[in-house]
Amino acid sequence: MRLSVIIVNYNVAAFTAVAVRALLRAEVAGGLEVFVVDNASTDGSAERLAALFPAKDFPQVHHLPQQENLGFGRANNLAARRAKGDYILFLNPDTLPSEHLPARLLAFADAHPDVGAVGVSMTNDDGTFAPESRRGLPTPWTAFCKMAGLTALYPRSRRFGHYYMGYLPNDAPHETEVVSGACMMVRNDGRGDWFDPDYFMYGEDIDLSYRLMQEGKTNWYVPADLVHFKGESTNKTTYRYAHVFYGAMLIFLRKHYPRYAFWLRPFIAAAIWATAAKGWLHGRWADLRYRLSRSGNAPQPVPARFVGTHFLEAAAVAEADGLRLQPADVTTLRDGDTLPAGALDDCELAVFDTADCAPSAIIRNLKKAAGRVRLALFDPALRRIVTHGAGGL
Repeated sequence: MRLSVIIVNYNVAAFTAVAVRALLRAEVAGGLEVFVVDNASTDGSAERLAALFPAKDFPQVHHLPQQENLGFGRANNLAARRAKGDYILFLNPDTLPSEHLPARLLAFADAHPDVGAVGVSMTNDDGTFAPESRRGLPTPWTAFCKMAGLTALYPRSRRFGHYYMGYLPNDAPHETEVVSGACMMVRNDGRGDWFDPDYFMYGEDIDLSYRLMQEGKTNWYVPADLVHFKGESTNKTTYRYAHVFYGAMLIFLRKHYPRYAFWLRPFIAAAIWATAAKGWLHGRWADLRYRLSRSGNAPQPVPARFVGTHFLEAAAVAEADGLRLQPADVTTLRDGDTLPAGALDDCELAVFDTADCAPSAIIRNLKKAAGRVRLALFDPALRRIVTHGAGGL
C-alpha cells in the first residue's frame, strides 16, 4: 500500500463525502486507502457515510465510528495504528484536494529522504491563499507577535510576521517549521501515535512538526492544489474557540518553553477575551447590517452560477437554500480546462458539479476568480449544495 489517508469527521458528513470522492479520483501507483473516523457525531454522520461508501463497493474506504469524541489527535492516532501505507496523509474533512495532490506529495517525499512532514499551499473558499498553509513555531517571541497583533500589521516581516512566514514565496517549495494538520503527510515509520493526546483540538500539528524537527527531519511546504473551507467543524467567533486555540499555544509553551509560559500566560488570557469579544461584535454588526439591508424588503436570494449537467437537481436544492441558481454555458470541466471569460460574473457563489468537474479544474477556476466569488459544490449523490456554513448532511 502506497498511501493511507485519514479523515476525522464530526458533524460534517457532506464535506467528508466530497473529500473522499475527490481522493478516489486520484491515481496512486501502489494503491490508496482511506480511513474515516467519526468522532461520535450527533447528526447521523457515521451512518450516512457508511451508506454512501459501503464496504462492498468501496473496499478501500474504512469506517471507524467512535462512541465518544476523542479529539483530533487521538482520533488520528487510532487510524494511524491501522494504516498500511508507506506514507500517511492526515486530511481535514472540510477540504477539496486535487486529484493530483497525492501523487505530487508522494513524489516530493520520495525525493527528500530526510522529510519529516509535507504540507501544501491551501486555498480559501474565495480563491485566495490561506496564510496558515505554512507557519513558524510559536516560540515566545513569535507567540507574542501573534497575540499582540504585530503579525497582522507586518505580515511580510521576518521579525514580526514569522508566525505565517509571509516573507516566503507561495509558488515554490521551501522548508517550513510548522505543517498544517489540515493537510499533513508523513512517512509511516510504524510509530502509531503521531499526535500528543494532551491537545484536544488545535496545536497538535505544531507539536508534531516541532518533534519531527528535533529528530533531525525537515518539514516542507509544497505548492499543490487544495481548497480548505476552514473551520467548518468549529465556530471561530466564540469564547470556546479562542480558549481552545490559545490554550493549545499555552500547552506548547509549557511543554517546550516552560521558562516563558508563566510570563506569557496573562497575554494569552487577554488574547482569548479579545478574540471572543471581536467575534461577538463582528457577529452583532453583521446581523445589524443584514437587518438594515432587508428592512421593508423581502429577502433576496443569493445569485449563484452552476457548472455541470445536473442543473435541475441542483436548482431544486438551491431554492430551498435561498440561492438564485443560473446555469453556465459550460457543463464539464476536465483537468486544465478554463471557464470562458465572464462565466462567473454577476454571482456571489460558484457552484460546481463534482460529478462533471475535476477537482483540479474547480480549484484552477476558483483561483482565477479569487476574491470575487465563493466556492460551493454539488454532488448528485448527496443532493446537497456544500459550502461554508452548510456542513451538515
